[in-house]
Amino acid sequence: MSKNYRILDLIRRNRSPLENHLIDGLVDGRVSRRDFIRHGSLLGLSLPLLGGITTAAGLSGMPSLARAQGAPGATIRVGSSVPAATIDPVTIADAGGLLIMQQVAEFLCVDGPDLVLKPALAESWKPNDNGTVWTFKLRKGVKFHSGGEMKADDVVASIDRLADPANSSNALSVFTGILQKGATKKVDDYTVEFHLDAPNGNFPYMVSSDNYNAVIIPASYKGDYEKSFDGTGPFKIEKYTAKVGASFVRNEDYWGEKALPERTEFTFFADMQPQILALQGGQIDIINQMPVLAGVALLNDPSVDIISLKSVAHQQLHLRCDSDPFKDPRVRRAIALSLDRDKLVAGLMKGRASAGNDSPFAPAYPSTDTSVPQRKQDIAQAKQLMEAAGAGKGFKVTLTTERYLEIPEYAQLIQNWVKEIGIELELNILDQGAYYGDAVFGKSNWLDSVMGITDYGHRGVPNVYLAAPLKSDGTWNAAHFKNKDYDTLATSYIAALDLEAQKATAGKIQNLLLEETPVIFGYFYDYLTATAKGVAGVQPTAMSQLFLEKASKA
Repeated sequence: MSKNYRILDLIRRNRSPLENHLIDGLVDGRVSRRDFIRHGSLLGLSLPLLGGITTAAGLSGMPSLARAQGAPGATIRVGSSVPAATIDPVTIADAGGLLIMQQVAEFLCVDGPDLVLKPALAESWKPNDNGTVWTFKLRKGVKFHSGGEMKADDVVASIDRLADPANSSNALSVFTGILQKGATKKVDDYTVEFHLDAPNGNFPYMVSSDNYNAVIIPASYKGDYEKSFDGTGPFKIEKYTAKVGASFVRNEDYWGEKALPERTEFTFFADMQPQILALQGGQIDIINQMPVLAGVALLNDPSVDIISLKSVAHQQLHLRCDSDPFKDPRVRRAIALSLDRDKLVAGLMKGRASAGNDSPFAPAYPSTDTSVPQRKQDIAQAKQLMEAAGAGKGFKVTLTTERYLEIPEYAQLIQNWVKEIGIELELNILDQGAYYGDAVFGKSNWLDSVMGITDYGHRGVPNVYLAAPLKSDGTWNAAHFKNKDYDTLATSYIAALDLEAQKATAGKIQNLLLEETPVIFGYFYDYLTATAKGVAGVQPTAMSQLFLEKASKA
């Protein structure tokens, strides 16, 4: 297809310098179509406009959203993990709980499987010139299940609750240093401004489904969410029984297209094997999240379909930089070089993962600098580094970790690989409660261990991974890594509004972390959802959410 410069010029007239720079990158070939659409959505450009620009640039437009719609009226039955605590939008932190909350409550925008942001309760958004203020325009006519219209006051109250340190919100891991209580401002009933602590080029992800606590609920909310389950979503609560399950019915007053299913039912399971048997036996239609190792039996089952999403979820292997034996970065690099990442992907994860390169910049992120060489297993070089660091005779050390997903098997593989460079690794595998403890320094096996493996869920942008576990003052800095150059680069990346500027800084961060290796990122695993044959229209996200409004059964 040829470029239509007349249309491109017409489009440019109403665009900001930042938006025009992104369009130039697409036209010149510096930015791929995929990255253009994803970053354009972040800047608040509508999906139809992005499609028009890619077509005018001589590339294919947006894929058609039209698809065969299944028959309405089904009851969709889902198996999921048991919510770990009382369901409350402010504090919820586990997959089982946020799945239930998300059935009734919605976000300003939704981070799709392709990392493209799509409007939900907000119709549009845009930054000021330096990314310190983001303005969101709200959808009109949206009703809460309790009857009132959703307006700016509800958005301000919802986000202020999460940004208030006094509420011990789970979302403080996202908002700390970015957005304070009182910095979300009502402009009018349908316009909200977010005044940030510092420039932030990825901010819309912080108030999207990517930040799973950021659902919009009434300003009048005072707690005890399980009594109301009030929200704006396509389903309304029918019944919730703690530790057992929940059911929902279609919201006939929904602002968007009415949901296809008449009802949805969720059954809670303590373990994966009963879920697999329930799916195979026809008692449920969907397993929301299926770990690779536990679900091997379903991967080739002809009666089951697997929905596989590329995700950036991973298991971080931290090496404590402020104490022996990992004070010397050469020892840390030696351990990283002992891992066989190809075997991790093909063997441990059955091909359902991507190799990691010891930074948070996964292959799925558009800002990842793919020119940085991939670290490979090199035992000879690892032994040389151990000798140079004065550790040629090896040492004993304990790896402390949690019993979750494939982490125990990952720990055993590491134990075997580091033997080759003289390291005797003792494994201390704890249940999750004992591993995380109070999740503060001095009271947590996670944050205090010399060496440990910790699970990190998917995020649409790497900001949280760059800050919490790696910045000098990071709240999750189990590696006790303190590096001023890194802190400066991470702050610079987070501030950048321009994709090319993000990528340039990402490359510097990737190279610095390869040199320092405070944390080993061995692989990023795919998010798997299993459905029975004939179940269609199911849309999971790698954040453990499950959108069922278009679901149907044959």
